Amino acid sequence: MGVPAFFRWLSRKYPSIIVHCVEEKGKECNGVRIPVDTTKPNPNEVEFDNLYLDMNGIIHPCTHPEDKPAPKNEDEMMVAIFEYIDRLFNIVRPRRVLYMAIDGVAPRAKMNQQRSRRFRASKEGVELVEEKSRVREEVIQKGGYLPPEEIKERFDSNCITPGTEFMDNLAQCLRYYVAERLTNDPGWKNIVVFLSDASVPGEGEHKIMDFIRRQRGQPNHDPNTHHCLCGADADLIMLGLATHEPNFTIIREEFKPNKPRPCGLCGQTGHEIKACQGMPREKQGQHDEFANTMPAAEQEFIFIRLCVLREYLARELTMASLPFPFDFERSVDDWVFMCFFVGNDFLPHLPSLEIREGAIDRLVGIYKDVVHKTGGYLTQNGYVNLERVEMIMQAVGVAEDNIFKKRKDDDAQQQGPAYLTTGQFAPHALGRRDRPEAVQNARHQFGLVLCKIFNECDHPCVSCRLWEEGWKQRYYKNKFDVDATDEDFRRKVVQSYVEGLCWVLRYYYQVTLKSHGGHDLFVGRFVQFKPLEQLMGVFPAASGNFLPPTWRNLMSSPDSPIIDFYPDDFAIDLNGKKYAWQGVALLPFVDERRLRAALADVYPDLTSEEKRRNSLGSDVLFLGKSHPLFDFIHELYRTESNEVRNPTPSLCHGIQGRLNLDDDPILPDNTVRSPVPMLRDVSQNTAIGVKFKDPPYPDGFVFKAVLLPGAKIPSKVLKPEDWVRGNGQPWRPQLGFNPNRQQAHLDQSGFRALGYVHIYIFNIINVKTKSQSGYWRSSTLQGYISPDHRPTAKLVMLGDVAAGIMFTMASPGFFPCVTCVHCELALIYKESHATRKESVPGIHVAGLLLFLRTETSKIQSCSPDISFPLLRQC
Repeated sequence: MGVPAFFRWLSRKYPSIIVHCVEEKGKECNGVRIPVDTTKPNPNEVEFDNLYLDMNGIIHPCTHPEDKPAPKNEDEMMVAIFEYIDRLFNIVRPRRVLYMAIDGVAPRAKMNQQRSRRFRASKEGVELVEEKSRVREEVIQKGGYLPPEEIKERFDSNCITPGTEFMDNLAQCLRYYVAERLTNDPGWKNIVVFLSDASVPGEGEHKIMDFIRRQRGQPNHDPNTHHCLCGADADLIMLGLATHEPNFTIIREEFKPNKPRPCGLCGQTGHEIKACQGMPREKQGQHDEFANTMPAAEQEFIFIRLCVLREYLARELTMASLPFPFDFERSVDDWVFMCFFVGNDFLPHLPSLEIREGAIDRLVGIYKDVVHKTGGYLTQNGYVNLERVEMIMQAVGVAEDNIFKKRKDDDAQQQGPAYLTTGQFAPHALGRRDRPEAVQNARHQFGLVLCKIFNECDHPCVSCRLWEEGWKQRYYKNKFDVDATDEDFRRKVVQSYVEGLCWVLRYYYQVTLKSHGGHDLFVGRFVQFKPLEQLMGVFPAASGNFLPPTWRNLMSSPDSPIIDFYPDDFAIDLNGKKYAWQGVALLPFVDERRLRAALADVYPDLTSEEKRRNSLGSDVLFLGKSHPLFDFIHELYRTESNEVRNPTPSLCHGIQGRLNLDDDPILPDNTVRSPVPMLRDVSQNTAIGVKFKDPPYPDGFVFKAVLLPGAKIPSKVLKPEDWVRGNGQPWRPQLGFNPNRQQAHLDQSGFRALGYVHIYIFNIINVKTKSQSGYWRSSTLQGYISPDHRPTAKLVMLGDVAAGIMFTMASPGFFPCVTCVHCELALIYKESHATRKESVPGIHVAGLLLFLRTETSKIQSCSPDISFPLLRQC
């Protein structure tokens, strides 16, 4: 889940860390798709060694996407996942390692968050179905028209949890996928593929970090390995910094806010379900022939360069006149630790620290002021110096009162007086009272008005009154229901939070569930859950269909000894937030002793297949026949050796670990059956798979959070002018990984044309005159188009894009060229002017895809390998 608002804050404060990905597209010839040759140099002008995939960030958008129709069945979901991985492999093109990690059984602290998230997802799904049914009935009663309701089983995303049949099937499908690519794709032939599925304990990103940490602790590790990690969680940035690898890049989908979503009832955009009126759909074209012809914008990817972030942090964290030697690596670790105070997957954020209010900058300022008194750094190798941290927290406590008061004042200025409410009772501008928001519960709404006036209410937004004296006593009373004089309980809460801080930092830098065999190390306690046990701990009763029948009965039967773990309804504590999704679900805590005592009676009911899914697994290593390590692994299977073997590091780019025979191996010359009916079997398989375990380390071993000897710091990217603030100019990030890239520029005529296009945009769409030659002539762009290839022009509004024109051709003779992602200007041109008889001499442009950004200066930075014809002024 990550840290909300962290990435947005980071990308705005340090813009040069972002680089847009250059992606080469496959082609089609006579209806045959020609894949991209990934053996060629990376078009991003950088070569990556290792690619790590946090698979849960891929599984979710492929199984229940938000911006396109969802897959019809599980087979289509698997194909979508394969295509997503192919696309990432095409962009990154790793040369050594591909590591795919799926979330396994999570730590106890993360299970609490998973439980909250899954209960809320189930509740919101039920509420959505009820709302759609209610609104549909109201619209039909008013005479509106809605398309027939599709009878389709709702996909329960809670199945993306270790131990379910879905996750077991996904592991089998990925084994097939890896074998197929290693056999048939030349770009895969020299890489090693690691698959850590849901049977291996630990979160995906932390299994990846454990792999990196244990490999860099080996003497044969290459300290200049270029890592690329794919994932959308913001805490991946902190995890990447914690590795202290000089070449670490993160790839993720580019976030584009305000993307239009279709209504769940009528399918039209521009409104939500609750506002649907059943209005007829606007006709697209004279005979509605252009309905649903606008192609969906493909999701683009960006790189986050942590080496550039390290440059920024070096400037931010450098301190003069310290009473101890300055160590940049130690200061980076302290920065990562301080970010825990604004929240992560395991700990709640402090109420006074909000990223949107500059909390991280405030913490850095306090840190630089106080560190002179601490006598050293806050952390070392993942261990916390609590005496020094206490000095930081005391400084934060001094500022808390002012923070809450300022927040109250800011809210009052933005929202108006506190006694004003929303909905039907809210004030409206003149002439805009025609469609006020309906009040669902007028009595409750009026009660909120009174409690805002008198501050005498238990409503979570106002009961604590953090901006007034005595807020600490009210806070503990409201959240924990303890008396304000109970100092022992308050100390217990503080101690538990501090223990959590220490555990999380150690989890980031030293140990994981995977490295401890599934044991959750939390201040001396060991808690080990198996996959089905975790399902019982995080699932609501509505998702019990993923569990065995007798286990499921414990969730719903009134006689169940743990029925109180599964409430049908629960409250949401906003905890000062504005939106329900930001709140905390108030659920009963799962006592693992009670849970296991109840499960002891139903364990004998498990089938052999369920027992297999409930067991812990191991990572699997795959490689192809041309890899130097192939003969070594093949010999293990030929001799049927059950002995754990360590391969020679030189055979696998210095990677070390323990190899053991797989129980259900993929072997060369054996057919690999496709678990997806629409895909072919791999009849001539050349891949081989074997169990893999990371190299062991003795108990008490401490992984050093330092740069390794021989590591080369990348060349500096930031220029002196990038640090000049107050000159009124935005920072201009480097475009691409190559600092010597030549930039293309439009001449003055090009800029004049761009200045006039928005004036004539509706002429382009609506006004066309037929020339004497029989071709349709655009009155603005001077382009000639055959009547057989009349374009469909539509006005599009996307994010910060001001306006645009899109022509889509009906002939296969037209295809889009590579799109420049910086200026977002591309051409749709003819495949060959010489081979098409209807071409007009001198005119090569069949259509134009032109997005106009509000910041037209970005057009100066378009790629030099894309040529633009002259857009002439009319």
